[in-house]
Amino acid sequence: MMAIKLQYGLSGGKDSITLLMGLKALQRFYNKKFDLIAISINPGFDFFNSDFLYNICKNIGVEYIEEKTHIKEIVFDIRKEKNPCSLCANLRRGILNSVAIRENCNKIALGHNEDDVLETFFLNLLYGGSIGTFAPCSYMDRSGITLIRPLIYAPEKSIKTFIKKNNIETMPKCCPMDGHSKREDIKDLIHDLQKNIPTVKTNIYGAIKRSNIKGWNRN
Repeated sequence: MMAIKLQYGLSGGKDSITLLMGLKALQRFYNKKFDLIAISINPGFDFFNSDFLYNICKNIGVEYIEEKTHIKEIVFDIRKEKNPCSLCANLRRGILNSVAIRENCNKIALGHNEDDVLETFFLNLLYGGSIGTFAPCSYMDRSGITLIRPLIYAPEKSIKTFIKKNNIETMPKCCPMDGHSKREDIKDLIHDLQKNIPTVKTNIYGAIKRSNIKGWNRN
């Protein structure tokens, strides 16, 4: 059987905790053996609770690694970015890839859900002037690592239901931009569109799956 060492990005939010528990459960019956480690990128915010994340992993038997960084200092103190989300995401992505290489992982799993796909599509379209969004699976040539998003077909609503039904505690968001980003504006836009077009999410998601967007065309 093929051995897979899978690195999982753990932030402590509902999506990352749901995916962590799902991957751990998958180990019990998946026909290919794989190792699982959880990596948290500590950006340096005061309320980042690594003890909380460590205990989650300890309780389900997953190795936990905290990678301390100076992202907060770079983005907010030195660069003083007015729109910090893009730079922050790029820094976190680069660090996560570096840790994956260091830990000899060949796959990285991220907890993006169906709503994240739609929001990213609108962000690229309206602010970047391009048609695209992230894919369920993509291969990174430089590192030789495959990036997977197992929750990409799961609506955010379903993930919230799972967390609530199982009384799972999540870590409060520590980013000062939470609730004040362009992504939040897009979330509100999609919500408003649904009032007049109830099937708007299904329609757009279907269009993405049938499109030529990189990583989505199955032909």
